[in-house]
Amino acid sequence: MSRFRAPHLIALVVGLAFLYAPMLVLIVYSFNASKLVTVWGGFSTRWYATLFANEALREAAFLSLRIAFVTATLATILGAMAALALTRFGRFPGRTLLGGMIAAPMVMPEVIIGLSLLLLFVGMNIERGFWTIVVAHVTLATCFATVVIQSRLVTFDRSLEEAAQDLGAPPLRVFFTVTLPLIMPAVAAGWMLAFALSLDDLVVASFASGPGATTLPMRLYSAIRLGVTPEINAASTLLIALVAALVVVASLAVKRDAAAR
Repeated sequence: MSRFRAPHLIALVVGLAFLYAPMLVLIVYSFNASKLVTVWGGFSTRWYATLFANEALREAAFLSLRIAFVTATLATILGAMAALALTRFGRFPGRTLLGGMIAAPMVMPEVIIGLSLLLLFVGMNIERGFWTIVVAHVTLATCFATVVIQSRLVTFDRSLEEAAQDLGAPPLRVFFTVTLPLIMPAVAAGWMLAFALSLDDLVVASFASGPGATTLPMRLYSAIRLGVTPEINAASTLLIALVAALVVVASLAVKRDAAAR
């Protein structure tokens, strides 16, 4: 196997460079003093100051944060309920269907999800806006939260719950005093993953949004169609940093929980 180490390393480096080199270039040029994004004019943070003075981008960012917070909370609650159903209720009628419906959004193209939800909202005569985007993002993010929480419940020591029940605690109290604190790292990881997925989504939000409900990725995409500016680079850099931080914290929470077990 040693003779294959060098080709594997080269393939890994090339793959990572293909994925992350454009992001690194974007981050570097967000500190460019020149108005031309392809010409380096020296180091400067002027575009970050300009970005925070841009009212349209600020409003879009606050809207995205609100949507992501509500989405992550609802998706985590639904994901925890689905994970409990799949791990604690045995083989009940419809279990296979439930598992398939939870896994479907992870493999289904986002265009199909967005178009399906758009037809649903139009057919039900629902005005598109903040809550339709939330519903669309919850549909997309619940499956990821379910998978994370379910992986923790599969290895959960149920003797702790049985001991609490033997002492007279009702099922609901057992869940909130024993089960939930022990699976909290997985719940937090699922919440952060759902938050990150909602925050950087463009395709599904484009179908589910309406007048007055423009998220930050949608605002950036609209601005890019008129030409890339250093201000857009700065906004994209902040978005990348926030999503990366959430993913890293979620991964560390899962690893810490696994190490504790």
